[in-house]
Amino acid sequence: MTGLALRGEWDLASAWRIASALRISGATHVHLHSSHAQTLGLLGSAMSGIRNVVVTRRVDFVPGRHFLNRWKYGPRVARFVAISRAIQDILIGVGVPIERIRLVPSGVELNRGTPGEGRAFREELGLAENQPLIGNIGHLADHKGQRYLVEAVPLVLRDFPRAKFVIVGHGELEVELKARADALGLGGHLVFTGFRRDVAAILDALDVFVLPSHLEGLGTIVLDALAARKPVVATRTGGVPDIIEDGREGLLVPPRDPKALASALSRLLSDSELACALAEEGHRKVEQDFSVDRMVEGNLALYRELPGLGAEL
Repeated sequence: MTGLALRGEWDLASAWRIASALRISGATHVHLHSSHAQTLGLLGSAMSGIRNVVVTRRVDFVPGRHFLNRWKYGPRVARFVAISRAIQDILIGVGVPIERIRLVPSGVELNRGTPGEGRAFREELGLAENQPLIGNIGHLADHKGQRYLVEAVPLVLRDFPRAKFVIVGHGELEVELKARADALGLGGHLVFTGFRRDVAAILDALDVFVLPSHLEGLGTIVLDALAARKPVVATRTGGVPDIIEDGREGLLVPPRDPKALASALSRLLSDSELACALAEEGHRKVEQDFSVDRMVEGNLALYRELPGLGAEL
């Protein structure tokens, strides 16, 4: 079975098909990676008699306190994986015992891109050689906070009129964000590219990466930016402080604060030595704590705790 056409989180027909696939495969352990997968996977596991269920939680909003969520976060899950301390705290807050939670941050590849491959993207934007480029990459949704970045752009342009900004991605707020940019008269200073697949090249093209989210489970795009040795300005929210200590691996600002965002961006644009030092320290942090190998080993260590897998792993 390669996929299911799901009709919702409580699609019992799909849960039954999952249970059948688990029985046929002889599976003894199940690892689930999203809210809908958690519901359907738990149902399927219960129908097939599997007790060793692991759930990874990646988002930092608080689950509703109702009966179905009490079941989803109850004892049928042998272990919960939290990708940040903020998510670990949320799980504890909804009643998951600390002994059933393991902190395993997401990991990223350290050498995704090639230095210099961003030149074509800069040419596409019509940038001069030394013209600063500040960018954000992500889904255009309220919790990603791009509206606060749009509001910060004119504040940065007062001191750096040659600066150019780019927001990469698409989503439900795209029309609203573009309308606000037009109302602020940003013109060619801010470019919305829509969805792009050449993320490594875009990161290479940037002088500063910015994450303006007010909810963020961890912030793997921040890890990608640091892995690419880019200085980062991000908000102090969710799991981001697990990655960045303010002034060490990047600059942190309060969420929903365009003035603070603009001030931090201007600080990096005016201090190239600081920007380079933060980028190098950020790369070191990712290499040490947020590599793919580190993530894999963390999950394997968790699996070894469960009955029936220790000897095989």
